[in-house]
Amino acid sequence: MKEKIVIAIDGPAGSGKSTVSKIIAKRLDLLYLDTGAMYRALTLKTMRLGIDLEDADRITKIARETNIKLTMDKGGEVSVFLDEENVSKEIRTPAVTKNVKYVACIPGVRRRMAEMQRGIAKKQNSVLEGRDIGTVVLPQAPFKFYLDAKEDVRSTRRFKELKGMGMDVKLDEIKNDIQSRDASDMNRELAPLKKAPDAIYIDTTNLSIEEVVEKIISLV
Repeated sequence: MKEKIVIAIDGPAGSGKSTVSKIIAKRLDLLYLDTGAMYRALTLKTMRLGIDLEDADRITKIARETNIKLTMDKGGEVSVFLDEENVSKEIRTPAVTKNVKYVACIPGVRRRMAEMQRGIAKKQNSVLEGRDIGTVVLPQAPFKFYLDAKEDVRSTRRFKELKGMGMDVKLDEIKNDIQSRDASDMNRELAPLKKAPDAIYIDTTNLSIEEVVEKIISLV
């Protein structure tokens, strides 16, 4: 049986991992899985239901009952479905961004998400991007990368992305959100954001998207 192609790409918000992963998936004909979007979708559902974000038991139960699916069309456009509803835009709002850290740090939620992500990677050639893919979800992945960039650059990238989606956001607010998310991701007890020992580190601060893509594809 031919071994599956699995590429794990981790890194903080604004490092370019989502854009890079989508392009790589399209060029290599791989399934693209934005694991962060899965946590955002669950956070959106939790908020809609008015559930206390510190109610770990209830949110874990909801995670096991929720259907989250990602699809990518021929043009490379990714859609996120929450219980069959397309929530691609809703999960990128500042409100979800501020709250996703509470849901993402719940052990039961992370275990459930990891189960889903491993199951997908086992069945299909794929590129998975997130914050703990190379360290926790798929530590045996044959190709692992960690993307990073200076905080100001990451904030500006996220600001432009959200403005491009028609959202009314301020750069200072985005920077504060990124600082808060970084602190939460890097310091949480379970599956913190960090570079896997055998992952290839790429500083994207002064690199174009195409340069990062070419670098990863050449190594794969």
